[in-house]
Amino acid sequence: MNEKEIGEIRRRTRRDRSNMTAIYGCYVNSQKEIISEFRQSVGTMPENESEKYFTLLKKILSGSIGKNLIDITFRTAQVAGSPEHKLLMDLRSTALKDEALRLELYQKIIDNVTFDENYLILLGLDSYDVPFKSKDGDTQADASNETYTYLQCAVCPVKLTKSSLCYDGVNKEFHDGGTEHIACPPELGFLFPAFDNRATNIYNALFYTKSPKQIYENVVDALFKVEPPKPAAEQKTSFEALLTRTVGDDCSLEVVQTVHEQLCQCIEIHKESKVADPLLVNKEQVKMALTSSGVPEQKVAKFGVEFDEVFGNDAQLHPKNIINNKRFEVKTPDVTITVSPECSDLIETRVIGGVKYIMICADENVEVNGVNINIKDENTVPV
Repeated sequence: MNEKEIGEIRRRTRRDRSNMTAIYGCYVNSQKEIISEFRQSVGTMPENESEKYFTLLKKILSGSIGKNLIDITFRTAQVAGSPEHKLLMDLRSTALKDEALRLELYQKIIDNVTFDENYLILLGLDSYDVPFKSKDGDTQADASNETYTYLQCAVCPVKLTKSSLCYDGVNKEFHDGGTEHIACPPELGFLFPAFDNRATNIYNALFYTKSPKQIYENVVDALFKVEPPKPAAEQKTSFEALLTRTVGDDCSLEVVQTVHEQLCQCIEIHKESKVADPLLVNKEQVKMALTSSGVPEQKVAKFGVEFDEVFGNDAQLHPKNIINNKRFEVKTPDVTITVSPECSDLIETRVIGGVKYIMICADENVEVNGVNINIKDENTVPV
């Protein structure tokens, strides 16, 4: 799913736009015991209450593609007849009304999630008559030829609030308001099936994780039986280690600048082109950057081989997962220098008198602790 498709379904996740008739839930304690299971009718619950449910479900469609939103692809054999895919399809075809199916899904999540606090599993199902969209972007709601029926699942920690003084309007006094159990934004969740090319795609699902550092591999395996990609934070660390290890002594400031600059250019060109599909880069693009920066051919080849070992054959990565396109950073144990990517050429390295230095061009407007300073040329002879 691309950003436009995710946004289209996200905008539907509201009481006044969705065709969702009920929200199902399962409340679980930290010992993995089900405290309660419930069904809430959307039509009869108070509007402010239903909006809170929808807000939690909507959250699983937020964040960055590749970091928070992970594309899950089923193998053809799974779609043809696997228990994990059948469970999701059966939940969808029964509109979540089958209690045994719901409990089976709940239990898969419960067995593979560990929280220190209680948590809430929410399920909802919506059917969307997808409006026809012409090539020029005009939408015709009455010309729909696709009904997209999908389920949303959100796993939300339930936290105990602190006791505080609350105002008693009757007695006009403040008293201890006690503590409450509050459902927090979801830590993980998923959408099934995917909404690709504005149509149903039962070969894919969209998995949500609040933290780019954690993908909940056990949950992904239990629900989908597929191997998820590395978490975004781990991808970045692995990519940096891969460059360091394979390029070795030739891994200079200029090499890292070139790789960073070319990946930033890819991101910018993709943004300007307004292509809906997410931007992905492969090892060949990075190898070209290494070659152009003067890295020896054998080390470029070594990078390609180890790239496959680390990320998988023919792997494609979201460039924002492996670089920070908002800043360029040079760090020593004692000093950190951060500049915008387009100004990275202001930094260079030199060896002077056998000592290694990081040099920064500072022709004008230099401040130290907010004070403008003047840098004197020690070689200038006073007149």
